Amino acid sequence: MATPLTATAFLHALHREGTPTRQHPDWRSHNRNHKGPWGPVHGVMLHHTAGTDSLSACRHGLPGLPGPLCLGLIAKDGTVHLLGYGRTNHAGNGSAAALAAVRAEQPPPARPGPDAVDGNARFYGFEIENLGNGRDPYPDAQLDAVERLSAALCRAHGWTGASVVGHKEWTRRKIDPSFSMAAMRARIDRRLGTRPPGGPDRPAPAYAAFPGAAFFVPGRRSPLITAVGHRLVAEGCGRYAVGPGPEWTGADVLSYAAWQRRLGYAGGDADGVPGRASWDRLRVPRT
Repeated sequence: MATPLTATAFLHALHREGTPTRQHPDWRSHNRNHKGPWGPVHGVMLHHTAGTDSLSACRHGLPGLPGPLCLGLIAKDGTVHLLGYGRTNHAGNGSAAALAAVRAEQPPPARPGPDAVDGNARFYGFEIENLGNGRDPYPDAQLDAVERLSAALCRAHGWTGASVVGHKEWTRRKIDPSFSMAAMRARIDRRLGTRPPGGPDRPAPAYAAFPGAAFFVPGRRSPLITAVGHRLVAEGCGRYAVGPGPEWTGADVLSYAAWQRRLGYAGGDADGVPGRASWDRLRVPRT
C-alpha cells in the first residue's frame, strides 16, 4: 500500500529504468479523480487493448466508458504513450482475494473471486496494444517496455514483481493480457535484482563516457561513432541505407533523432545531436 507517485516522480522512475516514453498533451492532469479517490495504490495492472490503433480510445474513452482508460498505452515498438495520470477507467471492480494477494505480495488466486473492490482506485493501469487473439504477437520491444515500466514502479515503491497483476487475475470478466503473467513477473523480478540503468548509485559500467555534443560534427571519424550506430540499430532507431560507419553523417543524425523521439523528446530537443541524458540512456560500449 502506498501513496501514488507524483506525475514528475512517476516520469522520473520510468526514465531511470530506461522506459521509452512519449508524453501527450495534459497527461499529468487528465484523469477521473472527480469520480473518486486514487490511492492508496497496491500495484500495477496490465491489460491488452483487444484492438488496433487504440491511442484515441485509450485517451478519450469509448461510448459509455469515458477516458482516460489507462495511464499509458504500450505500443508495438515499445513506446509508452503517457495519456493520463490519476484515477482511470481501466480495472473496474474485482476480487477482494486478488487484492489481498497483491497486498501480501503473494501469487494471485488461481481463479478470481466475485467482483467486490474498486480497482480503479487501487492500481496503476496500462494498456498493451494487442488483439488478444493468441495470434497477434507481442514484439520483444513491447514486452521489454512492459517489464521496464512495471519494474520502475515496483522499484519506486519497494514492491516485488508480485505487485504486478493482469486484468484476468483481477476479475472473471476479463482474459487480458494474453500472455503469461507468471513469466512477466519473473522477468520483472530478475530486473529488480539489478540496479536501474542510469541510476546515480550504479557502479561505473563498461560504457563509453559522453564526449560532449561538440564531438558530433559532420566528418568526424572515430570507432566510437560506429559503436553509437550499432546501438541505435539495436534499439530499432537505425536510419542507415548501408550500415553504421566510423564517420558522423546525416544518417547518424537521423538515427539519433529517432532515439531522442523514442525517449520522449520533440521539436528542437530531438535534433539528432547527442546530449548527456540521451547518451546515458543509450549505453554505448567502450571502444
